[in-house]
Amino acid sequence: MAADKGKPFTFSLPVSVVVLAIAYIYVSTVFVFIDRWLGLFSSPGIMNATVFTALAAVCVVTYRAAITTDPGRVPATYMPDVEDAESPIHEIKRKGGDLRYCQKCSHYKPPRAHHCRVCKRCVLRMDHHCIWINNCVGHANYKVFFNFVLYAVISCIYSLVLLVGSLAYDGIQDEEKIGKSSFRTVYVVSGLLLVPLSIALCVLFGWHICLVLHNKTTIEYHEGVRALWLAEKGGSIYKHPYDLGPYENLTSVLGPNILSWLWPSSNHIGSGLRYSTIYDLAKGSTSK
Repeated sequence: MAADKGKPFTFSLPVSVVVLAIAYIYVSTVFVFIDRWLGLFSSPGIMNATVFTALAAVCVVTYRAAITTDPGRVPATYMPDVEDAESPIHEIKRKGGDLRYCQKCSHYKPPRAHHCRVCKRCVLRMDHHCIWINNCVGHANYKVFFNFVLYAVISCIYSLVLLVGSLAYDGIQDEEKIGKSSFRTVYVVSGLLLVPLSIALCVLFGWHICLVLHNKTTIEYHEGVRALWLAEKGGSIYKHPYDLGPYENLTSVLGPNILSWLWPSSNHIGSGLRYSTIYDLAKGSTSK
């Protein structure tokens, strides 16, 4: 069963802040930084304005998709089949060893699914609840969230480079023309916005690259730290069951076609009720 494609829109202050920030960065970059440094109607100005506009448009498209795409719901009829030979792994409760069951939703939880206290339901392959998209990041919208962060990083760094270039050019012009009007307030506000935002987004993007390469969610990373500690304490070796190797991990999250990695398509994701594991690989190798 595929996840619902849409999610009802509700007002969110953090989302409004992000939209205003995108609008401000776009306007200041195109109509101040590019215009004052290169000239908006010069060849370099037109080229940079076109490229930045395209980046901003992709940011808006991927951001909207991350907000409106339902991250994935557990079907009401879902029931784990412990006798299914095709599913060699069944996640169990840390206490008691029973199959994972959500008391709040009154149904069993598939592997990698978790209950979100904000959304008040279980989410397939839940990574985290993000206030900046007013939505959970999960099975159906993880890739579009990843794409949005990627394009946001590129856009912020690009805007920051144009800001520095424009500021340097403006400084030269101010020295040559005393009394020339300046956009100091725009530069200061943009700098205070872009520098911390670029750093935060780079850290976030780097974090999710690490997660994707190991096929983990943020929740699984924190659970894995404890599992690793317990395994080492017991003298055994812990390995994340969904870590299939860097390339397989990338294709399972971003899609089998490399050309589609940078576009928020999600035709490859499947139902979200079962994921390939290292046990599948081992079974495949023994069958050969």
